[in-house]
Amino acid sequence: MLFDSLQVGAINMPNRVLLAPLTRARADLAHIPNDMMAEYYAQRATGGLLITECTMVAPNTSAFVTEPGIYSPEQMAGWKRVTDAVHAKGGRIFMQIWHAGRAAHPTMNGGAENVSSSAIAIDSEVHTPEGKLPNAAPRALTLEEIPTMVQAYVQGAKNAIEAGFDGVEVHGANGYLIDQFLRNSANQRTDAYGGSLDNRARFLFEVLTAVTAAIGSDRVGLRLSPLNSYNGMIDSDPLALIGFLAERLNGFNLAYLHVMRSDFFQAQKGDVMTIARANYKGVLIGNMGYSPEEAEQAISEGKLDAVAFGTAFLANPDLPERIQAGAALNAPNPATFYTPGPEGYTDYPTMPAAMATA
Repeated sequence: MLFDSLQVGAINMPNRVLLAPLTRARADLAHIPNDMMAEYYAQRATGGLLITECTMVAPNTSAFVTEPGIYSPEQMAGWKRVTDAVHAKGGRIFMQIWHAGRAAHPTMNGGAENVSSSAIAIDSEVHTPEGKLPNAAPRALTLEEIPTMVQAYVQGAKNAIEAGFDGVEVHGANGYLIDQFLRNSANQRTDAYGGSLDNRARFLFEVLTAVTAAIGSDRVGLRLSPLNSYNGMIDSDPLALIGFLAERLNGFNLAYLHVMRSDFFQAQKGDVMTIARANYKGVLIGNMGYSPEEAEQAISEGKLDAVAFGTAFLANPDLPERIQAGAALNAPNPATFYTPGPEGYTDYPTMPAAMATA
């Protein structure tokens, strides 16, 4: 089942082994993708679908210093080299479009203020060029500003398609701007964007309505993380949240729904995948900690349609071939996840090289 083809919106995947979006911080200070990034993604082109790292849809919204953007012509040109390289290898690639919201620290953004659903800071420290600093308190977006934020996602999606991407994944996870509206630890608004599930989901649904209208719903996916407490996120009822969202998302006819099934820090627990499967009628992608064997079983039992692999695909550019051959996997090196240069990025050996040196 893991190596059966699957129609996902406008694209046909030759297998169900996806590259999960992974921040790697290899762009430059102007957030422009480079040839090393093109090599990295092209190395992994045998995946059913590659989903890029989170990519900024607006300037002055950086949360990682050297993550890529998609708002300037230079960034689009850099990404075009990436998509050309992936397509030359027969691959398919979606861009994850992203606004960091309150996770964007002013020291990384020329002093520009950060914004969120509410004026609540992340209760932790963040790595900046000036060292570790407390997260900055954001300013709550006004009702008049929210349509501008929606349009930033729309322009990012249009730019991604112009740069050669097969589609986009809207980043609604991990405590960034959309998630800051969805979950009530960060959203304490009392207007039409706060309080009820309907209201907290309003911004997400406005983004999806506008982005699907701009590039076609069959080229749009969505990632959610109802349990993940990363960036200080908690929800009072995450199971109700995923059930509500999964059911309502049927109306958007998306290419897929991509759900992170657990919490990095185990602060919240629950079976969100069963609820998502029961309520969502489209292509459902699972993520976080799946072994190839568990992925195969989940797909064969109809619990999922595909699985996105993170660090396993990071460390094994030929992950689909290794799984199919039953070969051993390279171990990822966390010390090089975010460091500059090719080490721990483009130098992981493929299966023949690994076998030759075994």
